[in-house]
Amino acid sequence: MIFIDACFRQETPYTPIWLMRQAGRYLSEYQEVRKQAKSFLDLCADVKRATEVTLQPIEILDVDAAILFSDILLLPHAMGLPLEFIPGFGPKFTQTITSLEDIRALKRGAYKDLGFVYEIVSSVRSALGKSKALIGFSGAPWTLATYMLEGQGSKTYSQSKKILYSQPEAAHALLEALSQEIIHYLDAQAQAGANALMLFDSWAGALELEAYLDFGWDYVQKITKTLKAKHPKTPLIVFPKGVGAYLGHLKGDFEVFGCDWGVPLKFAKEMLGDRYVLQGNLEPARLYSQEAMVEGVKRIFEVMGKRAGFIFNLGHGMLPDLPRAHATQLVRLVREISQR
Repeated sequence: MIFIDACFRQETPYTPIWLMRQAGRYLSEYQEVRKQAKSFLDLCADVKRATEVTLQPIEILDVDAAILFSDILLLPHAMGLPLEFIPGFGPKFTQTITSLEDIRALKRGAYKDLGFVYEIVSSVRSALGKSKALIGFSGAPWTLATYMLEGQGSKTYSQSKKILYSQPEAAHALLEALSQEIIHYLDAQAQAGANALMLFDSWAGALELEAYLDFGWDYVQKITKTLKAKHPKTPLIVFPKGVGAYLGHLKGDFEVFGCDWGVPLKFAKEMLGDRYVLQGNLEPARLYSQEAMVEGVKRIFEVMGKRAGFIFNLGHGMLPDLPRAHATQLVRLVREISQR
């Protein structure tokens, strides 16, 4: 698999490409499947339909890797927090964590209740061509904790930071509980057939350096170290968003570092390129304009060249109203420019 080879810095005929949120609303095929499910949560739990939408970007865009169609909040939902996806608003927990007692009441071994996720992984893997990889994933502890503490997405993270600074023992208890669940959750995905595993720390940039190292990155390191010991041949990808200024402090047992669009690739290459394969980082909004997209792609390859050990992706997820024709063109363009 070209994607897996690239994760291990092996020579590939071209730079592999996949796109975060590549299965989503910008595809009419996805929208048709979504209409058939009662809710987004029902779609995530429907093995047949979730398999179908996971495979759509492979069939439509011909990207080099599929990523499991799921959501990072399934795990805290399984741990006992009621979850809703509200149209026009997004995810919301109707019950939140407010104390150490709440943390102790969370269900342990909740990953065992997500058997449908592992069934979807197995179903997708059996349907994928041998040249295409399948990426399993989870949210990282800090990002999941913010949703559990805030109840929803936040601009200030005031409740999360309040507990982090005023009750650090409670914050660490929650992060440790999440870490153990994530380790088992990703281990089960690998056993079900996932070829690579990815940790999304979407709200990493909400914390100052010292706080992120203590309450965020330390737990990412613990998870990757444990998984690498269990699955040495399965590449691990980390994506801590918004921490470009912290790159000199980030290291661990993983192969691929995902760069968001706010991190200049030249800087990431200087700081991390000798240790990790870089993945990224085209600004998704550039796909609104064909000219801007081409300019962005060329700029990235001016920095990265045709070197082994680079994976092309967006610097965040596909936006719902991006032109699908531009996404298809992006895949072709990356292949043409990076042919070796």
